[in-house]
Amino acid sequence: MGLDHSGLEQRRRSPWGALALVMLTGLAMMRNGVDTHPGPPQPASAAVSESRRAALAPTPPAALQPLAYAPASRIRIESIGVDAPIMDVGLDQEGWIDAPPAQDPNMAGWYQNGISPGQRGTSVIVGHVDNEAGPAVFYGLGSLKPGRHVEVTRYDGRVAVFQVYGIEVFSKEDFPGVRVYGDTGHAELRVITCGGGYSKANGYDGNVVVFARMVETR
Repeated sequence: MGLDHSGLEQRRRSPWGALALVMLTGLAMMRNGVDTHPGPPQPASAAVSESRRAALAPTPPAALQPLAYAPASRIRIESIGVDAPIMDVGLDQEGWIDAPPAQDPNMAGWYQNGISPGQRGTSVIVGHVDNEAGPAVFYGLGSLKPGRHVEVTRYDGRVAVFQVYGIEVFSKEDFPGVRVYGDTGHAELRVITCGGGYSKANGYDGNVVVFARMVETR
């Protein structure tokens, strides 16, 4: 699973702006879902302004330095019971982020052509909310609370620890790519799955997005 990590330097320099451009068109990772009831939990808070979200972001320790490039290998979110391997994903032929295989419910995907977790910039990890058999890796993502930690283990053995400071649902038809993926000057992480309303005909109509900032490395 995942791609060969031999060409790391070339991938580290891949343009990140392409994803933001695609996201502005209303990209969604997973366009299908199952008719679960009552369905996955959704964030309780209403959408907040960019300035308000920035004000809620944690201030990392002064001595904390961004990490060098290294692919992601595992994600842990203890507060919602997530402990999952990560595979590399890119864009599919239609320009959508290519989600991990739906038949593996406990698999997350890291967008390999962007920032690696722990680097300065915004890294992206995606995963299914459910599949035909039931809940999947990020089913509980909408219940995550600010202040909780997300740990991402990398292939260099380092662990980047991120603190959640926002979680929102955005419409797939009006996804704010620049707001979600913009460079804040810090090492950031976005964890994304499907959310919002659901219909058998169209699947989920939104994306749950977790905003988190690196506060520790090990």
